[in-house]
Amino acid sequence: MGERMSSAAELVVKAALVGIGGTIVLDLWALFMARVMGLPAANWAMVGRWLGNMPRGRFLQEAMTTAEPVRGELAIGWMAHYAIGIGYGLLLPAFWGQDWIDRPTLLPAMILAWVLLVAPWFMMMPGMGMGIAGSRTPEPNIARLRSVVNHSIFGLGMYATAMALARSWPAAA
Repeated sequence: MGERMSSAAELVVKAALVGIGGTIVLDLWALFMARVMGLPAANWAMVGRWLGNMPRGRFLQEAMTTAEPVRGELAIGWMAHYAIGIGYGLLLPAFWGQDWIDRPTLLPAMILAWVLLVAPWFMMMPGMGMGIAGSRTPEPNIARLRSVVNHSIFGLGMYATAMALARSWPAAA
């Protein structure tokens, strides 16, 4: 029983690390795109503001720049960003099992990343006043394309992290 608990705890830790790794890769991509291509990175303070207004009963915002500021919104946004990444990492073994953590393959990470586009397109963007799938943004198709690219980079990052873990941290016996 103790060995089984250890194995389960190890699985959760590895899956959480996969999500963190994918999020770090996404953040490095955003930094690269900002520095090299001049594209603005996500404003995590606005995500924190959106989330921070929810306990006040304000789930939908007309525009985040006019939403009531929230104390610690930047920290809230960054914590949410990484918590969501961890949650996504935990979904990989939930759907594909321990075997995926021990011997990762690319397709499950990409499928998950693409399926989870429903979150920004149908929850986050509408909630933050950008419309469904960014329909209220100045360039909706560009907003959608950036979401697809970013989720793809995140999926690649989860896969790369899982591969690194599989090589450096052998499966529990």
